[in-house]
Amino acid sequence: MYKIVIADDHGLYRRGLRMALTAGIPGAEIIEATCFDAVVGLLAEHETIDLAILDLNMPGLLTQEVLGDVLAAYPKSRFAIVSGNDSRSEILLALSVGLHGYIVKSQPDEEVVLAVKEILSGRIYVPALLSRSSGAAAPQTHRSPVEASHQALASPGSLGRLTSRQKDVLKLMAEGYSNKEIARDLDIAEATTKIHAAAILRELGVRNRTEVAVLMRTWLGTI
Repeated sequence: MYKIVIADDHGLYRRGLRMALTAGIPGAEIIEATCFDAVVGLLAEHETIDLAILDLNMPGLLTQEVLGDVLAAYPKSRFAIVSGNDSRSEILLALSVGLHGYIVKSQPDEEVVLAVKEILSGRIYVPALLSRSSGAAAPQTHRSPVEASHQALASPGSLGRLTSRQKDVLKLMAEGYSNKEIARDLDIAEATTKIHAAAILRELGVRNRTEVAVLMRTWLGTI
């Protein structure tokens, strides 16, 4: 029996995808999530998640680097992106991170079910539209979460981009707690703590926990 996570903050799409997968893959256990924190929690909670389907624009700090951390922390799970963005460059960028598939929201249900089956079988799935001529693509001015990167030095406003769980982890990091101690204090898996900690370091533009503590003290003196 496959265990699949659908992570999307749009309830209508999430429920529709769940119905399509339930009908197309009998016996599959479908778990819904509305944000990145919930996905990381489910990965830590369950012994095995066969496939996590992630919407890039759901709430939470979901960047190219964070996706790499998640893939490294859960090598037995497979991960796919579901997005309304069907640009060739976006699809190729997602695959270059190491993701196992890219599903476009405009695809018919039968194509989506086929895509999920392909990914579960161990293959990499890309939509047929990837083969279209790249010369016809219009230049993009909007950067997706996969393309976005943090500034060299963050400002206090950067805290607004962190999820509530990441803020909890940040507070303990600034107090000198280790990943193991943070995991125990917040009752989460150590692997989950590592993912959040790495995301926090990148978002704040710092290299280690000492710099986190210094930055937080600086902010407290200016806010």
